[in-house]
Amino acid sequence: MNTIPHWINGSPTQGSAPTTQPVFNPATGAEQARVVLGGAADVDTAVTAAAAAFETWSESSLSQRTQVMFAFRQLLVEHEEELAWIISAEHGKTVDDARGEITRGREVVEFACGLGDVLKGSFSDQVSRGVDVHDFRQPLGVVAGITPFNFPAMVPLWMHPVAIATGNTFILKPSERDPSAANFVAELYRKAGLPDGVFNVVHGGKPAVDALLTHPGIEAVSFVGSTPIAKYVHEQASSHGKRVQALGGAKNHAVVLPDADLEFAANHITAGAYGSAGERCMAVSVAVAVGDAADELVDILRRKANEVKVGPGDAPGTDMGPLVTKAAQERVENAVGTAQAQGATVVVDGRGLKIDGHEDGYFTGPSLLDHVTTEMDAYQEELFGPVLAVVRADSLDQAIDLVNANPYGNGTALFTASGEAARIFQRRIKVGMIGINVPVPVPMSYYSFGGWKDSLIGDSPIHGREGIRFYTRPKVVTTRWPAQAQQVTAGFTFPTSN
Repeated sequence: MNTIPHWINGSPTQGSAPTTQPVFNPATGAEQARVVLGGAADVDTAVTAAAAAFETWSESSLSQRTQVMFAFRQLLVEHEEELAWIISAEHGKTVDDARGEITRGREVVEFACGLGDVLKGSFSDQVSRGVDVHDFRQPLGVVAGITPFNFPAMVPLWMHPVAIATGNTFILKPSERDPSAANFVAELYRKAGLPDGVFNVVHGGKPAVDALLTHPGIEAVSFVGSTPIAKYVHEQASSHGKRVQALGGAKNHAVVLPDADLEFAANHITAGAYGSAGERCMAVSVAVAVGDAADELVDILRRKANEVKVGPGDAPGTDMGPLVTKAAQERVENAVGTAQAQGATVVVDGRGLKIDGHEDGYFTGPSLLDHVTTEMDAYQEELFGPVLAVVRADSLDQAIDLVNANPYGNGTALFTASGEAARIFQRRIKVGMIGINVPVPVPMSYYSFGGWKDSLIGDSPIHGREGIRFYTRPKVVTTRWPAQAQQVTAGFTFPTSN
């Protein structure tokens, strides 16, 4: 049985007094590896290595850092297939879907390759007689990332390339459900020429998380996960003097107006709802059918849901793989039953699905619920599975009010042929990321990723220019170079420009 170790100071290590837990193949239900679980001692070892590496890495030239990023980016291209199969085997998503997440993560590396322009400071000449002012940004030190199971490559890649390229050193605590991608990326960094200790991986559960949140040697923590844990991370890390990025849960709505191309809308909503078995923070979990669009939209969604091919992630032609754990499968199927009991119409029932040759896998089929109300559990809870709830609204105004009343504000979409409706929607909606005829509006790497309300705890989104601001702090320098013979009067009043 393969044991997945930590990666500290440039090499794999079992850590101190290690315990392990199983890593399963969601398509078969079989244990395929064990991962080492670290705690405070392992975090401290990683911080010590990262702090030592920071002394030299933070003083490295911008050219040296970008050269490493260019090499790392090329290695991600060359090893995309291998990494995609690793992700599929531990997460369950299709290999094609895993390739997609690697590509979106690689875009952040490409952004980091161009930091020379973004990191440029500013200069103001002669702000006062003989006085100039300029500013620049410097790295924080040792920073950490705590990332979820649903994107074991992409979400960490939204963090560490920007952190490392700006001169910080990084400790990653990935999900223990699919940990191998993190170690694979660490090896790619080594091959790219990244010095030992700049990128480290500590596996584990809550003890490792708590150690990262409280360790005095860590300057900042980035987190993506559920809202309750995001609030915990933000509170704990902030109280210990750290900067915090904490992205929480979501309940993403796709609003469909009667003037939309309903076949187009249903096709994209189906992919957005059931892709990766709905285990995406940007998954479409609610379709808001407005007015006369409702009945026809539900009919098309029914047909599309029944066409989704469910199977192992490594099987050709599979659209949707299994859920990540048995517990997730049971939770999602119980939620469908609860919705039915509360009055929703189960249009497509994905419960009890069995795949030939994979009877012990964690499969459930797409489920489509109609006549869902905002009081039902299926609407209020983040199900994180292949369940699409249809809520009906009478008008665009009512649909906007419905979305705005939801406690989450991560992503939303509007399907329409009306530019006027689109402009009204994007200005009035209280959501951080908006798609117009785009169901999963994940921004490009040079824009920030982050929602509003309970989807972002605090005020710091991830990657893009916001990521640079998060991982650096500014210095402003005011300079005077008087001639030796020049007399400059020193005053006791507060200095002003003249």
